[in-house]
Amino acid sequence: MIDFRYHLVSIVAIFLALTVGIVLGSTVIQDPIIESTQVTAETLKKENLTLRAEMAAQQAREDGNNTFVASATAELVERDLAGERVVVVEAPGAPTALRDPLREVLELAGATYTGRVSLTDGFLEPEQAGVVDGLAAQLAPAGAAFPEGATPYDKAGTVLAAALVTNMRPQAGTVNTAASTVLSAFQEGGFIAVSGEPADRATLAIVVAPALPYEGETAETMNGAIVSVSGALDKAGLGTVMTGTTAASATGGVIAALLDSGEETSQVSSVDTLDLPSGRIVVVDALREQLGGQSGAYGIGSGATAFEPAPAVPAITPSVTPLATPSATSSPVASSTG
Repeated sequence: MIDFRYHLVSIVAIFLALTVGIVLGSTVIQDPIIESTQVTAETLKKENLTLRAEMAAQQAREDGNNTFVASATAELVERDLAGERVVVVEAPGAPTALRDPLREVLELAGATYTGRVSLTDGFLEPEQAGVVDGLAAQLAPAGAAFPEGATPYDKAGTVLAAALVTNMRPQAGTVNTAASTVLSAFQEGGFIAVSGEPADRATLAIVVAPALPYEGETAETMNGAIVSVSGALDKAGLGTVMTGTTAASATGGVIAALLDSGEETSQVSSVDTLDLPSGRIVVVDALREQLGGQSGAYGIGSGATAFEPAPAVPAITPSVTPLATPSATSSPVASSTG
C-alpha cells in the first residue's frame, strides 16, 4: 500500500512544479506581453489623435460652410416668396431655438410672416381626443361634412386650416368670418398657443416637427395627428412644408410618418435640415416649388430623395431671325426674251 509519506511527497512535488512554472512564466512570458500591450496602446493613441484631428477639421469646414451660406442667404432667397403670406404651425416639442432663424429666412425671401400656432401636449393626449373631436364638430361651418372615417385630428386639422390659410389670393390677409372663433376656442381649450396674427390668413404653411421622436404606445397616433394637420393645411392653402431635423426623419419621427402616410406624402413637402442655414434655404425653395404644384422629400435622412428641389429651368423664348431683304443694288433676275 502507498503510505502517507508518498502522498505528501507527491503533493509537495506538484506545488513545487506550479511554483517553478509561475516563476518561469512571469519572467519569460511577461516581457513580450507587456511589450505587445504597449505597442497596441501607442497605436490606438495615434489613431485616436488622428480621428480627433479629422473631426476638428470636419467641424471647421462645416462651420465655414454654414457661415458662408448664412452670409449669402439674403441673395439666394431674394424675392422667392414675394407677395406670399406664411404661417408656422409647431408640433408639441418643436425646437424653439429655430423659430427666429426660420422667420428671418422667410422675411428675407419677401414673404409676410403672419404668426405662429403651437399645438400643445394636450392636443395629442389620447384622453383628450374625444374633446378635440367634439370641438372640431362644433366649430365646423354650417352644412359642412367631414369625410367618412375622419379621425378627430383630421377634423381638427380641417377647421384649423380654414382659419389659418386660403388658396384664394384675394382672401389672403383677411379673417375667415366662418372660422373666426376657431383659434380662440382651441386656445381656450388649452390645445394651441398663438403668437402674431395667424388669423389673417396665409397662402402657405410650415409645420415644424418635434426635436425628438414621440415615444410610447401612443407615438404612432401622435405622429398621425401631426400628419393630419399638415395634410389639411396643404389642402386649404397653396402649399405646406413639414420641416425639422434628421431626428424627425429617422425611424419613429414625424417626417418619417409623413413619408409613409400615402396621399399626404405626394402633396406635403418635407425638409429635415432646418438646423442648417442651407436647410432653411431649402425650406424656401420647397415652398416655392409647392406654389408650382410640386412636392418632394429633401434633406439628408434616409427618406430624402435629394438635398434640395431641382432648380427651376427658365423658359427659353426662341429668337426669330428676320428674313433678309434684297438690297437696292442687287441685280434683278433677267427675263427670257425668247
